[in-house]
Parts: sequence; C-alpha cells; structure tokens
Amino acid sequence: MNTEQLQKLAIDALEDVKAKDIVVLDVTKLTTLFEMLIIASGDSTRQVKALANNVREKIKEAGGEVLSVEGEQSGEWVLADLGSIVVHVMQPAVRDYYNLEGLWGGQKPAYTPAPRMWGHAE
Repeated sequence: MNTEQLQKLAIDALEDVKAKDIVVLDVTKLTTLFEMLIIASGDSTRQVKALANNVREKIKEAGGEVLSVEGEQSGEWVLADLGSIVVHVMQPAVRDYYNLEGLWGGQKPAYTPAPRMWGHAE
C-alpha cells in the first residue's frame, strides 16, 4: 500500500469518528524515517482512543500494516505508526502545548481535508 492510499484511509477513518482540525504535513525534507505526519484532535480521552482505534482497524482491514500504537492508556495523545505515515491524535490542550505543526518546521499543511456536512449525502 503506498503513502497516498494510507493517507486517504487514515483521514477517512479520522473523519468517520469526527476528528477535528485534521492536518497533513509532508516531512520528506526533514526526516528519512517517514514521509507524512497526520495530526488530528479529539474532544475527550474516549474520542482520542476511538479515533486512533478506527485508524488502526481501517488500515488493517485494507491490508495495511500498523507498526505500533502508543499512548492508548492515557488517551490524551495517541500515536499510530503506519510506516510511511505517523498519525498523532491529541486532545486540543495537549496539541497546543506540544505544537507539532511548529516543531516540524512551521510549514503550511500539505493537505487539509474539506469540512464534511454530517448527515447530508455526499
């Protein structure tokens, strides 16, 4: 599965559980460890855990590999390592404090999903 397919699956999985402020950063010029960072917010520990779990399940269902998931016990910040993509799901206060977008170069997002109209046919 290529990075573009992984990215789409991860974003769809996050949107399914109503993640907020999804941002994708292309970090290929900053590290050789992975290509993309996906950062999203959840309003509670329960939602953060559900978001990360949905990402893991959707990737596995599609035949992709989830290398590891960290932080599920606290639910404030859960990281899912998909190989070429690392997904960070965080509560807003934790996200503001750690400012991953700024830490990874203060760059403009490579992709920001369009807002969905929940309950309406697409």
